[in-house]
Amino acid sequence: MENEKGNKVYVHYTHTHPSKFYRWTARESFQFTYKRPWQRVLDFYSNLVTWRCSLSELLGIKDLSPQTHPIHDDGEIVEASEKTEFGNVLTKDRGGRWARLTFKIVLSYHGASFDGWQKQPGLNTVQSLVEASLGTFVDEKKAQKLKEKCLPVEGNAIVAGRTDKGVTAFQQVCSFYTWKKDVKVQDIEDAINGAAPGKLRVISVSEVSRIFHPNFSAKWRRYFYIFPLNDWEDGDQNIESEIDVQKISFDEKYGEHGSEHDAEFNGGEDSDNLIFDDDDEFESRKKPSTFSISRVDQLLQQLEGKLLSYKIFARDTKASRNIGPPTECFVFHARATEARLQSSNDGEGTKVMCIELVANRFLRKMVRVLVATSIREAAAGAEDDALLKLMDATCRRATAPPAPPDGLCLVDVGYTEFDRQNCFIR
Repeated sequence: MENEKGNKVYVHYTHTHPSKFYRWTARESFQFTYKRPWQRVLDFYSNLVTWRCSLSELLGIKDLSPQTHPIHDDGEIVEASEKTEFGNVLTKDRGGRWARLTFKIVLSYHGASFDGWQKQPGLNTVQSLVEASLGTFVDEKKAQKLKEKCLPVEGNAIVAGRTDKGVTAFQQVCSFYTWKKDVKVQDIEDAINGAAPGKLRVISVSEVSRIFHPNFSAKWRRYFYIFPLNDWEDGDQNIESEIDVQKISFDEKYGEHGSEHDAEFNGGEDSDNLIFDDDDEFESRKKPSTFSISRVDQLLQQLEGKLLSYKIFARDTKASRNIGPPTECFVFHARATEARLQSSNDGEGTKVMCIELVANRFLRKMVRVLVATSIREAAAGAEDDALLKLMDATCRRATAPPAPPDGLCLVDVGYTEFDRQNCFIR
């Protein structure tokens, strides 16, 4: 529905937009995504961080593995930097400000063990642990300044992308620089690895060009989302059979008042992003209780190769970043497939949906909102271009509440041109 006020057109979202079935409301979407066996996903990511399993094994891929095919090539980073006007400074004849050493640190950490990346008072964050570990390698001049200001002697870690609380990272990239001459790569690795064994792990440390910046030098970022299915869900909804879907009320599956996550729903991190519908007509209607993974894949593929504004899929962004280029992202790859998490307690394992997203940049909570909205639209049997049509909306109630952070993982960050052959889901 469109309302005109002056010369400006406001596009509003309603649950009657073209679809096979009735869409879930914000409350119902939240219930559907949160009431799941998330602990199995957390256990998998814990093993991923310690390299007891891999994404390749999860998807049954034998010819692609980050362990055997490193994504981060320091040689390529240095080579790219040397093409700039300052590249020739990376020599043994450095002096002044160019005398500082810059290290690229690739980290892996378990999201459920931390309160996100960014340092915050009184919280257990990855940045606070990393910078405290780097304090040993701060040069004397900077250390003296920190002491004069009664500040702790800590290093300054610049990251490729901040992750929210609960989000895991497999190959997060950060950098650290110092004017101290006797810093060894192995010493940095040992210092960080001792901060939180089993939860925070260094994959590699290397010296790179001073020009290297983890965020601004990156050309793409890859996220992976694992969405567990309940026992009664097979991930293969037949949207041609409306009778089968209409037989089961949504509340019969997921309860009238929600799930074990009601506390978070009523005042947690994502509660501010929820907008409830006052129309009881939609609440009382029969709605789908499952969705098709292949349908999610079809919806996501429509985003590939397009530069679009994803402001409608963002959350907690500043007003100045809600319009124009700051909201535009180019999605290289967006796919979904079915897999199975193996468990020692369950011979068959847990059936899951895996989503792989690769883009030049991502907005705040964009991946989680995109995942939840794709599931909602797939369950409703929406048209192939449903996600593209949502881009025109002017209110974020058009999209679903963010999916749980438990399923999200920052896989890696690329500093060379994107190669689709390196994707897990093809």
